[in-house]
Amino acid sequence: MQLKYLVFVSVAALISQQPLFAQTSSTPTAQGDVSVTIYYNDLALVQDVRRISLPSGRSRQEFPDVSAQIRPETVTLSGDGIGIVEQNFDYDLLSPASLMEKAVGQTITLLRTNPATGAETREQATVLAANGGVVLKIGERIEVLRDDGLPVRVIFSSIPPNLRARPTLSVTMDAAQAGPRPVTLSYLTPAMGWKSDYVALFDEKASKLDMQGWITLNNSTGTTFTNVRALLVAGEVGQVQQRYNGYDGGRPQPLGNIAGTESGGGEQLGDFHAYPIEGRTTIANAQTKQVSFLDASGVPAMRGYEYRNDWMESKNQAESAASVLKFSNAKAAGIGEALPAGTVRVYMRDTRGQAQFVGESAIPHTPGGSTLALRTGDAFDVKVQPVVEKRDVITADEWTKTDRWRVTYSDGRKLEGYSERPVKYYRTQMRYIVTNAKPTPVNVDVVQSGLARWWWWRDLRIPEESIKGVQETADMRRWVVPVPANGKVELTATFLTPW
Repeated sequence: MQLKYLVFVSVAALISQQPLFAQTSSTPTAQGDVSVTIYYNDLALVQDVRRISLPSGRSRQEFPDVSAQIRPETVTLSGDGIGIVEQNFDYDLLSPASLMEKAVGQTITLLRTNPATGAETREQATVLAANGGVVLKIGERIEVLRDDGLPVRVIFSSIPPNLRARPTLSVTMDAAQAGPRPVTLSYLTPAMGWKSDYVALFDEKASKLDMQGWITLNNSTGTTFTNVRALLVAGEVGQVQQRYNGYDGGRPQPLGNIAGTESGGGEQLGDFHAYPIEGRTTIANAQTKQVSFLDASGVPAMRGYEYRNDWMESKNQAESAASVLKFSNAKAAGIGEALPAGTVRVYMRDTRGQAQFVGESAIPHTPGGSTLALRTGDAFDVKVQPVVEKRDVITADEWTKTDRWRVTYSDGRKLEGYSERPVKYYRTQMRYIVTNAKPTPVNVDVVQSGLARWWWWRDLRIPEESIKGVQETADMRRWVVPVPANGKVELTATFLTPW
């Protein structure tokens, strides 16, 4: 097993559409010594130490190359002998559209080229509006600037002072004395995050799997962060109106997921796990990076099957059992580390030795020493059909017809009694037909749920069952049904319920 400092091993293709004037890794940067802490839920903390020269007293200083998604309310600026008077974030970036919008009411020059002769003519125009199109006043006529393919250029005399080529934070400072000094700029930004992905190669004959873990970094802040120290934090840090990124809620998770109690060997940050990236790296805007963080081999694993009947009802035909992969991330199993939330993609080799994809499942943030049960798909050859054999009403004498009660008063007196009342209960006889068309025997976990949907329904008894079951919760009972190769087994159970 290998789990050390994260090392970049590959870089995916850049996203094809980049924001206009967005900084790229080849653009000179005004950033200083930058550290970036990237959290799992699309959030990053940027700490940028820059050396600036300040005059004595108040001055306005600009900090370009901050995130275009910066949360201004989170900005802090610290340094020796300085006080912060005011700060502004200029996020209105220079582009053809923004330049035209700022020119409303101003005079511009139109340069037109005759396609036939190549002759150029110039006209002065006043910009009346730039909302869904540009409306101009040229002399005494009103004209709409159209994008009809004719060679027309617009010439501006200057750039408006509040337009920036790059996202810029401007701060008014009050320095006790003049001179150069380092200042630390810190802020939070969304649009930068990471996720985990796992690749598991399962060898069913050997009952083992090899697992690799990958972390994928995404930066869509509009800014490139150059030569930074990076730290990844696994866990859900609290945010107002934060988005939940937990278990996939599409289908119920199979039974067998048990939280562990082992401490991992990684770095801790409060209640979270931290993964430092070795060395320094550049996190370019509109870029996806992949990081290798886990390499484990020979992890004991087994495949099982689970079928869940959500209500005591018959199905018209047999349904596929879920295919479930079970393993542990305990030290004794060969992993011994906490696993950040992500998607596990499972592969198996076919008869020709080629690795083939057989399913995937989401996992939550999983502490060390846990047992995992991953639903990877539906089994083709293992089926279960639940059938209601009989349902009838039983008399109160077969169950009970008395209610016993006890009341304890505040002064310590106790009053006991009982009462008789007519009651109605039901006997439901269920049969679960489990078939296996595989050439090898299998064990199928048959789960009957829906046994305690409301608290007053929880008076449940099971007087008869052909295989001894386990009451996992008040709502679920599970039977492990061994089915021979190319065989069939019928599980029967009788439920006594007040509904």
